Amino acid sequence: MPTPAPQHAVFSLPRSSAATVPQAPPGKIEFFHTHIAPHASERVAQVLHSTWVGEGPVVRHFEQELARWGLAHPVAVNSCTAALHLSLLAAGVGPGDEVILPPQTFIATGMAVLAAGARPVFADIDPRTANLDPDDLPRRITPRTRAVIVVHWGGLPARLDRIAQVAREHNLVVIEDAAHAFGARYHGRPIGSISPFTCFSFQAIKHFTCGDGGVVCCPDPELAAAVRRRRWFGIDRENVRRNRYGGRELAVSEPGLKYHMNDIAAAVGLANLEAFAPRLKRRQQIGQWYRQQLASVPGVELLHLPPECQHAYWLFPLLVEDRDGFVEKLAQHGIPTSMVDTRIDTNPVFGQTPQQREQLQGQARFEARQIHIPLHDALSDEQVEYILRVIASGW
Repeated sequence: MPTPAPQHAVFSLPRSSAATVPQAPPGKIEFFHTHIAPHASERVAQVLHSTWVGEGPVVRHFEQELARWGLAHPVAVNSCTAALHLSLLAAGVGPGDEVILPPQTFIATGMAVLAAGARPVFADIDPRTANLDPDDLPRRITPRTRAVIVVHWGGLPARLDRIAQVAREHNLVVIEDAAHAFGARYHGRPIGSISPFTCFSFQAIKHFTCGDGGVVCCPDPELAAAVRRRRWFGIDRENVRRNRYGGRELAVSEPGLKYHMNDIAAAVGLANLEAFAPRLKRRQQIGQWYRQQLASVPGVELLHLPPECQHAYWLFPLLVEDRDGFVEKLAQHGIPTSMVDTRIDTNPVFGQTPQQREQLQGQARFEARQIHIPLHDALSDEQVEYILRVIASGW
């Protein structure tokens, strides 16, 4: 299991001194880095030579290894969007229902709600964390509300205790969109072992990737079994009967889809999982350096990191003054930045009125100042120091 990051940075920075900034970065700085383990090709070759390239023994092995990481009854699927859709279906969400979610997420979160036939209802975020504000949640609940999707923005766990309390009071199902949060912990417990449903993304640019893919985690084994059936047309593949001619004898009683993972993607995942712990530790180390060194830089506000949360650091968001100047200054020094995702409630497909959007003041405050700087385990110490020196020199 991952160990805590070091408690002290390996360097310190002078403030507001442009002369301390090198003329060129130490190597090209990428915003994202896709890590593929060197021996992943060997695992994939074994799958290809076996000719069993669909869902098979490698997917089951991958699920077993994810369970060893503390994930609850993981069910591997082909994307986090599929994971969210399956979770909503298994939770009984359907036409006429409402699902509450934050607008600070990728559009796929809302699309999964629409795919289930439900109506997305947007709750405000806490601009200090970019996560769902539990205090705003009760105001969005109606008799039609069936579930709440909680997004762990950037890899920072949301306030799950308070959200779960509200959900219990109103008989709602909690679904975690943990696309950014593989490896994160809340009160010492792995994300993926807490709520009825937790959905991860193993998409290409995530800090843990299968090339593409995802997983649904359910502490309740019966819910996990329901998700497992629905990921392949509602068929229980482990117990399907065949007639004397080799055909399947089916009696499917619930709708399902073709959402399973294949053995090729699982092989990449298994290879990457072997080295994930030190890579996660490196991300957490860099995140801690950023937090230590940027805490007193004028014009920069760090997001709040509650002590009960262990951050996965897929992203490192900042709130900055004069964002245009900040982005231009970093670009001049070869440092990429990104907003990554803007609020999704402005998309016409979700049917929100301007008045509804104006109610989300926390989201508006975050949107006005948010920016992300590079954070990944391929960054060298020299590149991290360079990024910090450029920011500390002002803009």
